[in-house]
Amino acid sequence: MSSPTITSAPPARSTRRWWALTALALAQFLVVLDASIVNIALPVLGRELQMDTATLAWVITAYVLAFGGLLLLGGRLADRFGHRRVFLIGVGGFVAASALAGLSASSGMLLAARAVQGASAALLAPAALALVSQIFPDSRERARALGVWGAVAGMGSAAGVLLGGVLTAALGWQSVFFVNVPVGLLVLVVIPLLLRRDVRAASTRLDVPGAVTITAALVSVVGALSAAERFGFAHPLTLGLAVAGIGLGVLFVVVERRSPAPLVPLAIFRNRNLRTGNVVMLLVGAATVALFFALSVYMQAVLGYDALAAGLSQLPLAGALVVAAGAVPAVIGRIGAKRTLVGSLVVLGAGLFWLAAAPSDAVFVAQLLGPTLLIGAGLGGAFVATTQLAMDGVAERESGLAGGLVNTAQQIGGALGLAALAALAATRTNDLAGAGASSADALTGGFSWLFVGAGLIALLAAAATLGARDGRV
Repeated sequence: MSSPTITSAPPARSTRRWWALTALALAQFLVVLDASIVNIALPVLGRELQMDTATLAWVITAYVLAFGGLLLLGGRLADRFGHRRVFLIGVGGFVAASALAGLSASSGMLLAARAVQGASAALLAPAALALVSQIFPDSRERARALGVWGAVAGMGSAAGVLLGGVLTAALGWQSVFFVNVPVGLLVLVVIPLLLRRDVRAASTRLDVPGAVTITAALVSVVGALSAAERFGFAHPLTLGLAVAGIGLGVLFVVVERRSPAPLVPLAIFRNRNLRTGNVVMLLVGAATVALFFALSVYMQAVLGYDALAAGLSQLPLAGALVVAAGAVPAVIGRIGAKRTLVGSLVVLGAGLFWLAAAPSDAVFVAQLLGPTLLIGAGLGGAFVATTQLAMDGVAERESGLAGGLVNTAQQIGGALGLAALAALAATRTNDLAGAGASSADALTGGFSWLFVGAGLIALLAAAATLGARDGRV
């Protein structure tokens, strides 16, 4: 069967495309925010719904498994049936699932709602990134738009701790889910008004064997990484899921090579910039998720900040991220995305190494403000430049797939980085505690190793970018 063709409908365009970008970015903000905003509400939620620690962990895992496992399928569905249409379906599902989660009266109801949230996010995230690429065909304007996109993605991670603490303290745990509803409804109303046309492949045939194998493979891999974080890398559950994920991944490649209409045409990886962007996004995700986890725990468990103070202390980081993301498109226009990316990753690594030197009695202004500003600036530049590379030269009919790939890389990288670096930190903390160090000093020593590890990952990403050849083919 011949490759799918594009319908005669032109790409989604709007004279109000910057307003459309705002709405798309709001939806992406909710997706990123929802991966972290729940963390601070977990203790309260667990008490009220009578959930033990093991069950409570599934409030996070159910979302991550569905989101990470279905991203590639979500991106391909957007290419097949229309980016605008699938985006709106994803937002609608996300809003409904958020309301259901907030109304949950039992753990089963909440976990089901979280899984639907993750599945809906897997539809809207790649479709939204594809729409951004389509409504900004000019390379300079697209760079500016991706600057906004990168800033929003970074702000979502940083804002989760702040908003989670504020909302839980003021309005209860239900509010961390209900906050998604009015924002999501606003997006559902304005996007159809701002984007009237859609892009989709003429053929609606879907590679079902490919969809089943890649979804099962990704769910197994994400599940293995989540199990490693809780039980260790040598646990039978971790090893079993890892073996299943690898085996299903190999099977997926075999299926795609034989499919007349593959879910993921392997030829897309001939695009060198796309390959580089996805490798770097995996590494940046690994460093970022571990960073925000450790920074929040360090400030509360070691420095004695409450949840609100810990959230407020991350505002300088978020501000630096926004400023950098806004400035980076102009830098990319002058020196190119790869050079900008390398510089951003070096700045990120420097900030992480500086943060690793913070003591157990650190004063924020003197010892934490500087490194967090560097980290924010590095992350802002890295998110924008990496996303631009990963979407560079991708045909419109495959832009949803490219969006799914880069989001998948970020999710898998985040799960892998958190599992590996958290294990490293725990080992160092236990060693120091066994040697007679105080609890605060032992924790600080563990987090120091985690920050150094994240810094090395950032430098590895910079080296990978330098070593990659330029070009799309």
